[in-house]
Amino acid sequence: MLSPDAWIAGAIFLVAYVVIATERFDRTLIALLGGLVVVGLGVIDQHDAFAAIDLNVIFLLVGMMIIASALSRTGFFEWVAVRSVVLSRGQPLVLLVILSVVTAVLSAFLDNVTTVVLTTPITLSISRRLGISPMPYLVASILASNIGGTATLIGDPPNILIGSAAGLSFGDFLVHLAPVTLVVFAAYLGIVTFMFRGHLQVPTEQREAALEATEPVAIHDRRLLARVLIVAALTLVGFLLHSLLGLEAATVALLGATVVMLVGRLDPHEMLRSVEWSTLMFFVGLFVLVEAVVHVGIIGAIADVLVQATGGDAGLASIGLLWFSALASAIVDNIPYTASAIPIVDQLVQSGLPAQPLWWSLALGACLGGNLTIIGASANIVVANQAAREGYPIRFLEFLRYGAVVTLASLAISSIYVWLRYLS
Repeated sequence: MLSPDAWIAGAIFLVAYVVIATERFDRTLIALLGGLVVVGLGVIDQHDAFAAIDLNVIFLLVGMMIIASALSRTGFFEWVAVRSVVLSRGQPLVLLVILSVVTAVLSAFLDNVTTVVLTTPITLSISRRLGISPMPYLVASILASNIGGTATLIGDPPNILIGSAAGLSFGDFLVHLAPVTLVVFAAYLGIVTFMFRGHLQVPTEQREAALEATEPVAIHDRRLLARVLIVAALTLVGFLLHSLLGLEAATVALLGATVVMLVGRLDPHEMLRSVEWSTLMFFVGLFVLVEAVVHVGIIGAIADVLVQATGGDAGLASIGLLWFSALASAIVDNIPYTASAIPIVDQLVQSGLPAQPLWWSLALGACLGGNLTIIGASANIVVANQAAREGYPIRFLEFLRYGAVVTLASLAISSIYVWLRYLS
């Protein structure tokens, strides 16, 4: 029998989720409002609510946002875009592959939201240079960013949440998720080149004219670029070694960001303004909301039902979690879904089910499931908003046509991987 507090927490949680999913109001405001209401009504006291805010997640994101912002100031991303056009010799399909690779790699090491914020304007500019529709490139950018972000701890917000909650390191994500991500990405390249082959035809004369009109882009500040790249490389090494050093990933990220500002002589006030504070406050609200439903026993009850439903079968629980996570992430955005799923998985592990297949199934389902719909991940929404402002709205059903095929292939590959590596 659920307590009155449980009914209140559950109702507030569900209402917040529905409003966030419909995007009628700003999701940061809704998450914060939901979190503050459960505290104000006494469902959870302020001390427990604030203790639930995972500062490791918050500060890890702050550090990486500052490093990415410093890198963008050097002209690095514009230079990569122009080099991609030249390298592809203006061949649209070749360019699609090159931009996909660049987006996936950057997403793995900068996080996919930051990557698409920086690359979407560049993608639109390239399309204008070639005189073709940017839609295939925008869709491909979303799909590639979510796949690339799956490979590392810092690549996608769900991974950051999972890594912090489960005590998994940067190296753990590389070892367990990078191999399957590479296979998924190879499948993605085959799928998108096939799906878009008829949409990217440019006459030879137009292609050559675009190449000739492509102005060489120079790095704005080579000295700053060198310093940022060195610090970024050392930061990644720090992520790999943070367990040996006895440091959390957030400490490493903040240290890297501080050193970048110091050696680059960057104004800290200006750099801090480049941080996406609305995203961070969204996390704050989510942490409090989720802690409320954990506190009143809802999560424990759900976990008990799942244990009984699966009969303690690790294979059924893991593969079921992978596919359910993908579907749920496509509906409500993978960040709030993951935040609410983590305590359930934790309960399942405590009930005796093996941890490895469950945590990696959650990560794969949440990250790759974000490719199913245009609202499935934060990176998707960022690209859609930027594209709409430029006059290129990405329709829900239009994106679904491509996202569904890539997602189904990704989940099939992931299911085989989880089964063979952890369950057979």
